[in-house]
Amino acid sequence: MAAESSGEGAGRGGAVITVSQLNRMVAGLIESGLPSVWVGGEISNLTRAASGHWYFTLKDAAAQVRCVMFRHKAQAVGFQPREGDRVEARGLAGLYQPRGDFQLGVEQLRRAGAGDLHQQFLRIRDRLLAEGLLAPERRRALPAHPRRIGVITSPQAAALRDVLAVLRDRAPHIEVVLYPAPVQGADAPGALIRALGVAARRAECDLLLLVRGGGSIEDLWAFNDEALARAIAASPLPVVSGVGHETDTTIADFVADLRAPTPTAAAVLATPRRDDLLGALVQTAGRLGRAAQRSLDTREQRLDMAAGRLRSPSAQWALRVQALEGLAGRLHRAGLQRFDRSERRLDHAMARLRPPDWASARQRLASDVQRLTLALDRALLGRTDRLQGMAQQLELVSPRAVLARGYAILQRADGSVVRRAAEVPAGEQLRAALADGALDLTVLSSSPPEPRGLR
Repeated sequence: MAAESSGEGAGRGGAVITVSQLNRMVAGLIESGLPSVWVGGEISNLTRAASGHWYFTLKDAAAQVRCVMFRHKAQAVGFQPREGDRVEARGLAGLYQPRGDFQLGVEQLRRAGAGDLHQQFLRIRDRLLAEGLLAPERRRALPAHPRRIGVITSPQAAALRDVLAVLRDRAPHIEVVLYPAPVQGADAPGALIRALGVAARRAECDLLLLVRGGGSIEDLWAFNDEALARAIAASPLPVVSGVGHETDTTIADFVADLRAPTPTAAAVLATPRRDDLLGALVQTAGRLGRAAQRSLDTREQRLDMAAGRLRSPSAQWALRVQALEGLAGRLHRAGLQRFDRSERRLDHAMARLRPPDWASARQRLASDVQRLTLALDRALLGRTDRLQGMAQQLELVSPRAVLARGYAILQRADGSVVRRAAEVPAGEQLRAALADGALDLTVLSSSPPEPRGLR
């Protein structure tokens, strides 16, 4: 009977699959058919496994769903969820196949309403970024050795106790000034801005620490206020922001001159350790002492050398007298040598001198006079001949010689010379220049020139 029933079931439903196959098919359908979604609800049954994975249930008034968040995703969450927290989870729906449980694989987790706050955070950040208030180059360097540090936080905050403990341990010589202000709530941004203003007006500190302990995004929201961010950027004193835990990031961190992951880290970054300073001071003192000793040794050595060169005044005068005597001897010898040389040159010059031969000089002078006279006569005769030849040539071309042969020069009343008969009209008065005297003529008529060759 049992075998028959089994056969009948197989015949009606087709092939039989295993539970594992069924769950695998359902898981594939769910994972391929549903996109990543944000789901809001209340946390319950929260378990943090030793592996670092989180297991919890997300529920509302009418339903619930199992959730798992693996360690590498849970480490990125900026807060520690608790039972009853209202949260928003983004993840992929799936099926845990070994048990057949429907579950949500959570990839991101935030407090309820944090999505709107995050969008507001991004808008403020982008606006300040566009104005250049987040530019790295506008950040100022912290003073290397601050004498007084201002702390802006709540007097009741645990962060203040942590900062004071670190400063007391690292640099007890540095004074601390507290500028009290609430660090949470609607009034916190305005109070923090006023504290910054008081610190700026007093100008009694070298830098400011703006600190607060960890919390939710709502708890830290005062440090995302845009007006506070602008006040930090405008502060004349360098500002170190130490807000929340290492994973928390606020707008104040972006505009501060230095961002510290925690309030404790802010105190560490703002101060040099006293023991380190004392060690550096001891090393510097040692180097200065060694340098001073080397300088002293060098000067003592120079003093010994100078003392070795010093002599008594009488010895110095004796040396000077000796030097003067040597110079006087050299001067005397040089004078004698120069006198001897001058005397020898004088003897040589006198030996070359002889009495003048006046007879020979007169003979040479008479001969020179005769030669000059002959040369002058020849030159004068040649120039006379040349002058007479040139006079004869001039006489040949002289106008007077032409007139002497019977020619005349006809001139008009204005003195111009007549060259063509056609140029002179009948009746014109002309003047004829002759070799001897001149004639005034009146032109009766003119005739054209005779053809050449007809005479």
